[in-house]
Amino acid sequence: MVKTGDQAPREGLGKKLRRQFIAGILVAIPLGATIIILVWIFNAIDNLLQPIITDIWGRTIPGVGFGVTVVLIYIAGVIASNILGKRLIRYSDSLLVRIPIFRQLYTGIKQIVDSFSIPDKSGFLRVVLVEFPRKGMRAIGFVTNELTDKSGHKLLNILIPNSPNPMSGFLQIVKEEEVVQTKVSVDEALKMIVSAGKVTPTGVSDRLATAD
Repeated sequence: MVKTGDQAPREGLGKKLRRQFIAGILVAIPLGATIIILVWIFNAIDNLLQPIITDIWGRTIPGVGFGVTVVLIYIAGVIASNILGKRLIRYSDSLLVRIPIFRQLYTGIKQIVDSFSIPDKSGFLRVVLVEFPRKGMRAIGFVTNELTDKSGHKLLNILIPNSPNPMSGFLQIVKEEEVVQTKVSVDEALKMIVSAGKVTPTGVSDRLATAD
C-alpha cells in the first residue's frame, strides 16, 4: 500500500528537478551556441593565413593567422581614414566595378555594408506597425528607406522580419499613411521579435490599442 504522504514529496522533488534541468538547458543552449559560433569564426579567419605561416615557419601556429588578419583589417581602416587612402579606395572601386560578374556582387555587398555603417543612412530608420500578412493583422516593420512616387505620395521601404530570426523577412513598399508610427526603438523591437513576443515594449501595445 502506497502512502500518499511519501508520494507527494517525491512528486514535488521530480517537478523541481525537471524545472531546474529545463532552466539549465535554457542557459546552456544560447551560451553553447555563442561559443560554437565564436570558435567557428576564429578558426575560419585563422585558417586564411595558415598556409603562408606553414611555408614560413614549417608548421601551423594556432591564433597567428587570426591575429595577423585583425592587424591587416586595422591597417586597412587606418589607410581608409586618410585623404590618400580614400582616393585610393575610390580608384580601386572604379576598377572593380568594370569587372562584369564581380561588379554585381561587389557593389551589392558594399551597398548593404554602407547602409549599416554610414550614420546618415542607418540600417533601420524607425519601427512601424504594418497590416501584414492580411488586413486586420499587425506586424512589426523596420523602415529602411523613404521614396516619393510621381504623384508626390511618400512611400516607405519596410522590412518585416521573421520571428525569432530577424535576419530574414519580407520587403514591402507601403504608403506612409498606411502604417502605424511608433516610438519603439530598434533594439526593443528586435528583442520582441527574437523572444517571439514574450518581451513586448509598451509602445507596441499602446499603438495597437489606438490603431483602429
